[in-house]
Amino acid sequence: MPNKIPLTKPFFNEFELEELKKVLESGWVAGQGPKNKELEKEFAEYIGIGHTVCNTNCTTALHLSLLVLGIKKGDEVIVPDYTFPATAHAVLYAGATPVFVDIDPKTFNIDTNKIEEKITSKTKAIMPVHTFGQCAEMDEILKIAKKNNLFVIEDAACAVGSKYKEKFAGSFGDMSCFSFHARKNITSGEGGMIASNNPKLIEDARSMSCFGIESAYARENKFQVPQFVKLGYNYKLSDIAASIVLVQLKRSEQYVKKRNELAEYYNNKLKEISTITVPFVEKHNRHAYQSYIVLLDKKINRNDLIVKLGEKGIQTQIGTYSLHRQPVYQGITDCEEKNFPNSSFVFDHSLALPMYYEMSFDDIDRVVDTLKEVLKE
Repeated sequence: MPNKIPLTKPFFNEFELEELKKVLESGWVAGQGPKNKELEKEFAEYIGIGHTVCNTNCTTALHLSLLVLGIKKGDEVIVPDYTFPATAHAVLYAGATPVFVDIDPKTFNIDTNKIEEKITSKTKAIMPVHTFGQCAEMDEILKIAKKNNLFVIEDAACAVGSKYKEKFAGSFGDMSCFSFHARKNITSGEGGMIASNNPKLIEDARSMSCFGIESAYARENKFQVPQFVKLGYNYKLSDIAASIVLVQLKRSEQYVKKRNELAEYYNNKLKEISTITVPFVEKHNRHAYQSYIVLLDKKINRNDLIVKLGEKGIQTQIGTYSLHRQPVYQGITDCEEKNFPNSSFVFDHSLALPMYYEMSFDDIDRVVDTLKEVLKE
């Protein structure tokens, strides 16, 4: 069998190694240290927002964002039904209830026409997801939020480098959350970031991510016995991880450009297969293509296709999850199948094809040729 083409593959080189060496030699490898501070500054400048704070991952970032906005038991948060469960899990962690909304079947993002019918007196926030790197319709979401006095928390886990009407994802909401997981465009294996233009929210999140106190690095040149006023968490990002993300962030535009080139090549090659629909991109969006997701004709058994492609050395995967069909949410919120037809269809028929920085057009040729071969079987 020829070499396997992986679903994803992070790209590192000597620059990450050099930064890692500096951190290890510095002696400060824990969280909220100098590399965290440097990353927070550069990330804020990159997306065009006032303040940021590093976190262990996007899930903890979402959790803290909900907490510092005062979301609690008895509250409801609007969440798209088609997303990784971390989005709704974070709402449950805060003690609130996720309220699912069906998606636009073209963009895979929350259907803004269906949000207001889910708003009640208990609703406190909307949590749009920029699915796979394509921004949700933020103008309409912000309009709905303002009309109903709701917070907006952007789940931008997949959207470092994405743009909506020339503005970066994560620069619209009251708070926004990013991921540096291994499948993301820039990565340290694990990691996350909270961003906001409200400095008070960020400082609250910073304290809550360090057990509810000021970090040791901030107290390094003064003696102060900390007081634990709030029940905080250990959600700090290590300086080791921050140093890697710093290097990756410098290449973000390069990564997005290459992924768009790969996506365009995929789109042209896949036109030859009538049973596959390529990703739709809104004209006012810049898609970051954290993943390249196609839709299969309903006659194709997606799961069988994943197995057959894997046997031929092509690693693929489902897109993401239809939350109302996950057992963990049954009995907690509305999970009636009839209310989420688009999410259900996309969940059953989406396929993630290989997409990574070092991928070549020849690799795509092999993926598409193998798809054609398997679909004829």
